Amino acid sequence: MKKLMIVGASVLQLPAILKAKEMGLHVAVVDFNPQAIGIPYADVYYNASTMDEDAVLAAAEAYKPDGIMTLATDMPMRGVSKASDKLHLHSISYETAVKATDKYDMIKAFKEHNVPSPWYFVVDTLEDLKQHEADVLFPCIIKPTDNAGSHGVAKVYSFQELLDNYGYAHSCSRHGKVIVEEYLDGPEVSVEVMVENGEVNILQITDKITTEAPHFVEMGHSQPSRLPNDVQKAICNVAVAACKSVGIDQGPAHVEMKVTKRGPVMIELGARMGGDNITTHLVPLSTGVDMVGSTIKVALGEEPDIKPTLHCGSAIRYFEVPFGTIKAIKNVEDAQQVPGVRQITFTKNVGEDSTPIHCSNDRIGFVIAQGKTAEDAVKACERAMSFIKITI
Repeated sequence: MKKLMIVGASVLQLPAILKAKEMGLHVAVVDFNPQAIGIPYADVYYNASTMDEDAVLAAAEAYKPDGIMTLATDMPMRGVSKASDKLHLHSISYETAVKATDKYDMIKAFKEHNVPSPWYFVVDTLEDLKQHEADVLFPCIIKPTDNAGSHGVAKVYSFQELLDNYGYAHSCSRHGKVIVEEYLDGPEVSVEVMVENGEVNILQITDKITTEAPHFVEMGHSQPSRLPNDVQKAICNVAVAACKSVGIDQGPAHVEMKVTKRGPVMIELGARMGGDNITTHLVPLSTGVDMVGSTIKVALGEEPDIKPTLHCGSAIRYFEVPFGTIKAIKNVEDAQQVPGVRQITFTKNVGEDSTPIHCSNDRIGFVIAQGKTAEDAVKACERAMSFIKITI
């Protein structure tokens, strides 16, 4: 029986844990939280932080897996690559893992390889930021170089606002560095990718909906993209170039960009499957490709099955509700009967608070649907949500 080690055992990694067991694998998980939801489904549990590279390596040396992977989170990729290299397993290089998890190293790689990307500069103190007043065009974005999920991100319109938001961005930075970069105006998309033997395969383009400034939290996704074909072709070209620029030669990638007046321009990428149910749910519903299973196979050194078997639409929409304490959630069963609805999930329950949406953790739940087209799937989500009554 082959052995797979999954770095992380939260709800984000649960689909990989369940899929690995379904595939008949012996599974170990690594997580600092002994109450993590995925632990009971695994065969072995190692209590260690997913971001502690040496601890991940120690767990791998003890378990001796045939493959190591994570899902939907960036920083654990450093431990995955470090341990995989030491044990001679299949993964991206550690250098690539760093480029794919540090926004400064990433954007430098984009610039070096002429991948369309924003202007930027990086600072690690407020005094350093003050020295750059002449370098900034507004509006612009300030964010930590090494976080995700919209943590620490703000759009600012003046130098005083930039100074005011430095503390917020800096507080979300693990290593203290903050990046200031061009604000890109235009529709946002992500590209779901599987790289096999150096060949970048585009599985799907995802249209996105985000909250307005300043935080840009994602509130909806749909597939396939409804942008014009020539724009989609340009998006694919930029995605391929971006993956190659940071050195992703095997495994999944989640590539984010905006379609501006000058064409598609990179925001950032992750050398892992996308979160927000995009690659675990939307890709299979729209293409038939089991991206989780394919990622597991790549980690084990096997050939992934990425040939599309479906040409459907899929969508996810997140609930937007007033702020306050959730008193009741009703009519969920009625909503589940809407044709096309595949899943309704609440991440906050009765008695918990609905707060302003500053990052992805602030959302209270979502609906996932499938349809003949992306538009049909979106309509199914919206119809289901219209049935559900959330009392605040």
